Amino acid sequence: MTRTPLISRFPLVFKALLLVAVLAAWPLGAMAQQGSAILTIDQDRLFAETRLGAETLAELERQAQQLAAENAAIEADLIAEEQDLTDRRATLPADEFRALADAFDTRVQALRAAQDDKARVLNRNEDDARATFFNQIAVVLSEIVREQGALVVIDRRDVFLSADRIDITDEAIRRVNQRDMDKPEP
Repeated sequence: MTRTPLISRFPLVFKALLLVAVLAAWPLGAMAQQGSAILTIDQDRLFAETRLGAETLAELERQAQQLAAENAAIEADLIAEEQDLTDRRATLPADEFRALADAFDTRVQALRAAQDDKARVLNRNEDDARATFFNQIAVVLSEIVREQGALVVIDRRDVFLSADRIDITDEAIRRVNQRDMDKPEP
């Protein structure tokens, strides 16, 4: 009985797919000798550990603390006002108390909406500051990518598993800190 070679038992489509896989893997193997086609970066670390990003984060944190203090002061005032209204309830006619309570409730809702708007603006400012930061340092990242012969940089959070040698975060932090860059406005 003659044996048919294993590869000839598979359909032509499978052979074609196998050939494509081998050919696709070959250039990546050649690239691996020079560097990696794919690099990773930890965007959060890059933003937090560069002087430029840290200054921006410090300003955003200052604004967040200011908003928190403002919220605490408003809350204390509202608690005192509510307590005063509760204390006066026994001495006020029901319709007058209801009008005061409704006005208080309307004021609370307006204050809450205003403070929520401020929080949304602060979050938007942080997003804008991050975008500005990454636009400012794009030239540094481009240099690293070019030097490494890479094709793409992916955030480490989007990678399931990788070799540490393709992470360029430390190098990017070092280079950004070496450059004299203006702080982006939050």
